[in-house]
Amino acid sequence: MTTIILQGPRLTADLAEQAARRLSGTLEQCADHWRVHTPRAPQPEQLQTLRTTSPCDINPLPQDFDPARLRLLITDMDSTLINIECIDEIADFAGLKPQVAAITEAAMRGELNFEQSLTRRVGLLAGLDAAALEHVYQERLRPNPGADAMLASLRARGIKVALVSGGFTYFTERLKARLGLDYARANTLEISDGKLTGRVLGKIVGAEGKREFLFELCRELNITPAQTIAMGDGANDLLMMKEAGLSIAYHAKPKVQTEAHTALNHGDLAGVIAFLG
Repeated sequence: MTTIILQGPRLTADLAEQAARRLSGTLEQCADHWRVHTPRAPQPEQLQTLRTTSPCDINPLPQDFDPARLRLLITDMDSTLINIECIDEIADFAGLKPQVAAITEAAMRGELNFEQSLTRRVGLLAGLDAAALEHVYQERLRPNPGADAMLASLRARGIKVALVSGGFTYFTERLKARLGLDYARANTLEISDGKLTGRVLGKIVGAEGKREFLFELCRELNITPAQTIAMGDGANDLLMMKEAGLSIAYHAKPKVQTEAHTALNHGDLAGVIAFLG
């Protein structure tokens, strides 16, 4: 039996019933979403057609996914947990946002090597006053809608939350404290005499670094990757997401949506709660 989650602000009872008929399944109404139970998973082409023609998110859960065993959610930061790409906003203070944002977009689509693209983008920021980081944090950075509800639901279930980013510790550490997250890892910008040097200290946290962080936390918590959810929006999240029991593409690039177990495009981060059982 396959369970398919239907959710989103435009989902109605009529639309849910139509989807259940098209999926040849039985419909179950839940507090904030609908579930369709079918004898078999929909074919990829059928699922894509449904998603394209329906104003809601339609997500089959993996057959071996057990929400009761979940112990960790690991999430990307930029454009996933929060509303901005931090490096693009930092670059705005140097008058370089269009140039940096174009590189960021290409890297997130998987068209550029992430580590090389980050080195290039950070290099463009050399000489910028480090005060720009605080301006970005205070004036532009916000948790995405639904973050508080998602985090509260995870805490209530005893599920740990880790933040991992190809961005910067300046933001991840502040968010960790502000939101009560359990773990955080990111890159450290080198600062000298109050200016960005244009370099990152240590090994860059890229796609492989994100996957290794998931494995590291699994060892620390004595769990398996099947007991985790991994969420992101860019190509550098895919290695991490492929290891998790459930992967969520959150308003993600096409490549990520294609490869993830589930995709949230119509709702906010509170949509994660429906996957928790």
